[in-house]
Amino acid sequence: MGATRIERITAALQARFDDARIEVEDESHLHAGHAGAATGRGHFRLRIVSTAFAGLAPIARHRAVYDALGDLMQTDIHALSIDARTP
Repeated sequence: MGATRIERITAALQARFDDARIEVEDESHLHAGHAGAATGRGHFRLRIVSTAFAGLAPIARHRAVYDALGDLMQTDIHALSIDARTP
């Protein structure tokens, strides 16, 4: 059996932010019936703490997360709430 979505998301982020503490929560069940849920992609809440975010504005932190997730944003993730911080 393949990796879960949370495992794929965590692995992609860990590959980019090797010192990160990562918490991913699947909130898809809260969005049942939502138009975005029809695509089969999920709704997730992410808390990530990494030294890589030092000196970056919040929007730059979010862009770095989206970049690290790459294709997962098209295949697995419909919505992502991001809390990206430094230690």
